[in-house]
Amino acid sequence: YVLLDISGYIFRAYHVIPERFRSDNVPTNAVYGFCRMLSKLITENPKANIVACFDHEDPTIRKETFSEYKATRPPCPDDLKPQFGLVREAAEAFGLPCTDASGYEADDVIATYCAQAAAAGASVTIISSDKDLLQLVSGSVTCLEPIKSKRMGPAEVEAKMGVGPDRVVDLLALVGDVSDNVPGISGIGPKWAAQLLNEFGSLDGLLDRAAEVKQKGKRESILAGAEQARLSRELVRLRDDAP
Repeated sequence: YVLLDISGYIFRAYHVIPERFRSDNVPTNAVYGFCRMLSKLITENPKANIVACFDHEDPTIRKETFSEYKATRPPCPDDLKPQFGLVREAAEAFGLPCTDASGYEADDVIATYCAQAAAAGASVTIISSDKDLLQLVSGSVTCLEPIKSKRMGPAEVEAKMGVGPDRVVDLLALVGDVSDNVPGISGIGPKWAAQLLNEFGSLDGLLDRAAEVKQKGKRESILAGAEQARLSRELVRLRDDAP
């Protein structure tokens, strides 16, 4: 199975393809770029079962956990808004099944498919550059970065992130994510997070033994930001129960 993170495709196409308009003046640059990328993917993978995974228009359930989740994101550009529906129509015209779930993000839909595929003994390729999806990588699930066409298995994830897929959630919880307004712990970057997780084993292990962190500044940040880290973990952990 091949699972497409459609949001990533849309925004990439929107920023790469110059302005284009339909005869009725509806912008189509993102749609055009999406169709080009999808056509190439289908040509290169003629036997693949490709599923297009979309974000749902309803608020995400993560808002119930943290009302400020993604609150700092700039609004969607006016000339991109009308293209989301057209992209879905285009995907359907290509014969792709299109899926989303109210309250869930596309990443959660992808996580749900991965869990179902694993239970069935099937392999999955996720096409996305979203680092959150690296937590799903396993012996049967790989991520393909669409720009560089780089395939990420467990070894590649560890080389990139400093920890294996099973600890990507803990790393992201420590680092946070400015684009999603996930707080993380102030002063802890990716390299420090990986070093701490490798030393203490997990986020819980680190928080339980925070007093043992040798660097005073990092120790104080961790002690002060423990609850933020736990909250962040809930925000970055993908759900695999999308209906």
